[in-house]
Amino acid sequence: MSVEINVVYQGELACQATHDPSGIQLTTDAPVDNGGSGSSFSPTDLVATALGCCVMTILGLIAKRHDVDLVGTRVHVTKEMVTDPLRRIGSLVTTVTIPPGVSMEASMRQRFEKAARTCPVHASLHPDINAPIEFVYPEG
Repeated sequence: MSVEINVVYQGELACQATHDPSGIQLTTDAPVDNGGSGSSFSPTDLVATALGCCVMTILGLIAKRHDVDLVGTRVHVTKEMVTDPLRRIGSLVTTVTIPPGVSMEASMRQRFEKAARTCPVHASLHPDINAPIEFVYPEG
């Protein structure tokens, strides 16, 4: 399966990307520390966003199959850049927080954690990127 994304340079380091199947558009901008205005997601921010959304989507698929309500679950991704030997993403630290009121057995927790760590975006990351995924479960 393929999906086409079309990108048009808007000037001043901004790009407009169009998701061909839906026509939905988004704009990117270079970050302030790399000459942009920081007015939107940077391309590397979109990698972090893709990881967080992919993890949540995979968890949602499993939750749906096992009748677990994950509404309110949060995924937080912290992206850190490195500059040596070249500017790139150095780490994407991901935390999944399951909201209070969602209880699950240890076997379901293991299923969620394994699935998150094998989501397509996580599996596509270069091995030099530190990309741990932590889960925070409600107490009790």
